[in-house]
Amino acid sequence: APLGFVMAVTMVREAVDEVRRFQRDKEMNSQLYSKLTVRGKVQIKSSDIQVGDLIIVEKNQRIPADMIFLRTSEKTGACFIRTDQLDGETDWKLKVAVGCTQRLPAVGDLFSISAYVYAQKPQLDIHSFEGNFTRDDSDPQIHESLSIENSLWASTVVASGTVIGVVIYTGKETRSVLNTSFAQNKVGLLDLELNRLTKALFLAQVVLSVVMVALQGFVGPWFRNLFRFVVLFSYIIPISLRVNLDMGKSAYGWMIMKDENIPGTVVRTSTIPEELGRLVYLLTDKTGTLTQNEMIFKRLHLGTVSYGTDTMDEIQSHIIQSYAQVPSQPSGGAAAGGATPSRKSQTSGPKVRKSVSSRIHEAVKAIALCHNVTPVYESHPGVNGETESAEADQDFSDDNRTYQASSPDEVALVRWTESVGLTLVNRDLTSLQVKTPSGQILSFHILQIFPFTSESKRMGIIVREESTGEITFYMKGADVAMASIVQYNDWLEEECGNMAREGLRTLVVAKKCLSEEQYQDFENRYNQAKLSIHDRSLKVAAVVESLEREMELLCLTGVEDQLQADVRPTLELLRNAGIKIWMLTGDKLETATCIAKSSHLVSRNQEIHVFRPVSNRGEAHLELNAFRRKHDCALVISGDSLEVCLRYYEHEFVELACQCPAVVCCRCSPTQKAQIVRLLQQHTANRTCAIGDGGNDVSMIQAADCGIGIEGKEGKQASLAADFSITQFKHIGRLLMVHGRNSYKRSAALGQFVMHRGMIISTMQAVFSSIFYFASVPLYQGFLMVGYATIYTMFPVFSLVLDQDVKPEMALLYPELYKDLTKGRSLSFKTFLIWVLISVYQGGILMYGALVLFESEFVHVVAISFTALVLTELLMVALTIRTWHWLMVLAEFFSLGCYLASLAFLNEYFGIGRVSLGAFLDLSFITTWPFLWKVSAITLVSCLPLYIIKYLKRKFSPPSYSKLSH
Repeated sequence: APLGFVMAVTMVREAVDEVRRFQRDKEMNSQLYSKLTVRGKVQIKSSDIQVGDLIIVEKNQRIPADMIFLRTSEKTGACFIRTDQLDGETDWKLKVAVGCTQRLPAVGDLFSISAYVYAQKPQLDIHSFEGNFTRDDSDPQIHESLSIENSLWASTVVASGTVIGVVIYTGKETRSVLNTSFAQNKVGLLDLELNRLTKALFLAQVVLSVVMVALQGFVGPWFRNLFRFVVLFSYIIPISLRVNLDMGKSAYGWMIMKDENIPGTVVRTSTIPEELGRLVYLLTDKTGTLTQNEMIFKRLHLGTVSYGTDTMDEIQSHIIQSYAQVPSQPSGGAAAGGATPSRKSQTSGPKVRKSVSSRIHEAVKAIALCHNVTPVYESHPGVNGETESAEADQDFSDDNRTYQASSPDEVALVRWTESVGLTLVNRDLTSLQVKTPSGQILSFHILQIFPFTSESKRMGIIVREESTGEITFYMKGADVAMASIVQYNDWLEEECGNMAREGLRTLVVAKKCLSEEQYQDFENRYNQAKLSIHDRSLKVAAVVESLEREMELLCLTGVEDQLQADVRPTLELLRNAGIKIWMLTGDKLETATCIAKSSHLVSRNQEIHVFRPVSNRGEAHLELNAFRRKHDCALVISGDSLEVCLRYYEHEFVELACQCPAVVCCRCSPTQKAQIVRLLQQHTANRTCAIGDGGNDVSMIQAADCGIGIEGKEGKQASLAADFSITQFKHIGRLLMVHGRNSYKRSAALGQFVMHRGMIISTMQAVFSSIFYFASVPLYQGFLMVGYATIYTMFPVFSLVLDQDVKPEMALLYPELYKDLTKGRSLSFKTFLIWVLISVYQGGILMYGALVLFESEFVHVVAISFTALVLTELLMVALTIRTWHWLMVLAEFFSLGCYLASLAFLNEYFGIGRVSLGAFLDLSFITTWPFLWKVSAITLVSCLPLYIIKYLKRKFSPPSYSKLSH
């Protein structure tokens, strides 16, 4: 029965967690979608969607499977989707419908054409896709190449318009599922250690029983006696340990959620609060975890002059001035003011330096045009459809405009150009409209866009100004990529370095004017390259690179990503606590390094070793050797190089990286993050903790021993998958230092005490049996045993859950205390053996004392030894407690009261074996002096030495925390 109860408690608690998860999953799988068939629309559950179905997804609906985007209700033939649950980026992505199907007059015509889609086999990479769309019922077959911008991945949400797509991957083949790992049940280290000790106790029980039978001399039915002894000594195995610990864990969870200093914290997995006290590695995401993911434009540098936040008004006056000169020129084009002087200066023999004013104007115009940002207008109430209303009213008023783009940096740049006078007011697939300070609207025709990729590290755009017909190729990108593209200069590299040291993200902006012939030639080659099936990306890149030569450098911009509140002191605290922090991010190397410095993840005077990109075994070997020679430096490595190192030199790499005070991995895919966590677990056998806030961190959070999710802008997916969910990064300090410490210390004390409780009574049973010729007779009746484990000692023992060795303020002030916990000294074989010795000593004293002092009234031995036992337990609890709490005192007195009351009422249980029927315990005996002094004497002998030893130990080798509290 007790075992059944124990199992039930554990099962109920885990079942509640499971049922909640099940309900969440069921909700997702039974969402309804519209499927297009020849007979019109049909409602279909998302779990029944198959490859080849045509699915209609409305605005703000989740896309149920990976699809190719066939058509949209938007006039432009493109729509926005939100991908925050897929790659952790908060911005919207522009997706383009397949031209051939978008041009069909009506939706129903999709069934009147004969076409097929060729798609590559399912892959992990969410940022690439190659396929072809072929329509074979027209006379020359129509081929269209499909790329990532025609794809709609599952788990993303449609942000504008209605889309129709054809499903290409479902279920386990979708990109989002391929990138998530399966969550395993997490078991805390403390539970594993207690399990080991329980096994040891079981062995002890069997050995003890065998010894007893051997001392009997194996006489008679010794086999039966052996089993009787095993049952008698079964109290050695602490069955109630599980219940106590489970209740303890729930109590810790409740305390964490009730802590006013960390509001909004949720404990989702109640089985592992002790893990928080044993962490050695903390793996953190960057965007949204350490930073707020809010960009602010800080600096514009033109080579000779630099403008900061306090001098932006100068730029504004220059812009207003350069657009005010316009009407005096006959060409009438608004941009002529800036473009004409530059034309002249190029043609008139030796180059004349441009005036600062025209250079500022050129730079701002380039920033206002070279991007992938779309202004979105909130529709007015009563008008349906956002775009229609915006086009109908031409309502470009500033108050309801928001910008959407695939990177927050770009939005920051466009917001800034708006603040200095050039406002982006409208954008679709083929054109851009910009408003000047005087309220004029300039229109530009977009000829080509070269999107940003992690390989090229730059983006470009070719626009034709509608009023003058000039074609300009604008480009912006990282300094490493742009340095070789722009014309020779002497300031770019140095200034980039200066900005990076201030923690700014830098972008270099350049331009090139093209003639009509140059552009036509380029366009023909570019379209040919786009249709090739083999090495398509290489051929396209080669064509684009033919344009990227000798570009005119315009300016350098600096944007700041603000850190979360109190990130620096928190990281400092964790580092002092001996926790090694690894930053795993999908971001660029430069940005990651710059945040690592500004957040003090890497301390000021530490040097940073940037691991050079490696692609094969030899390079990895050389690079690892170079890294081995450096001491105490932080490591920065990119995902691809990491992959290569792990393939060939896994052990060596992990060994080296673990010695680093800080490690930054950039350009990590979600699966790579989880892989790094597993590596650390296998190679170091230390406990890991992962913290993140986006859907791309889920794999890492589930793989770690302890996963913490932050409810951030990137949605709630991470905080739902995590074991603990917090609202701000700074709360992690208190969560680990205070709650982690307390949970671990308390559970260790509780576990050992429950074991001690069982061992002491088994020792008494052994002494009793050995005195009475090894008879397998129980010392105490069943009811007493049940009472002993529950009502008489349960409350005081469980009140250890309230114990704390250091005040929270102390724990946060001296994070070094945390280092002691990671060594696991609160619960080890050493401490366990000490408890065993205590139990054997006390059990022996209690039993022998009772027998020696009560020669005459032998019948009363049970009453005396049991009373002494209960008193000893209560005193031992008092001895273990480090900080008293009023509930503990209450529990002690309540238990004592219960015991005394039961002495009066349950007297027939206090005899020995069958004798108890005749020998009722007289109340008169309990109240006599001999009984009282003898019980006191036995209790004193069993407890006093321990008090003395504890006092001496505190005096001569105090633990680190007690040195602080005095």
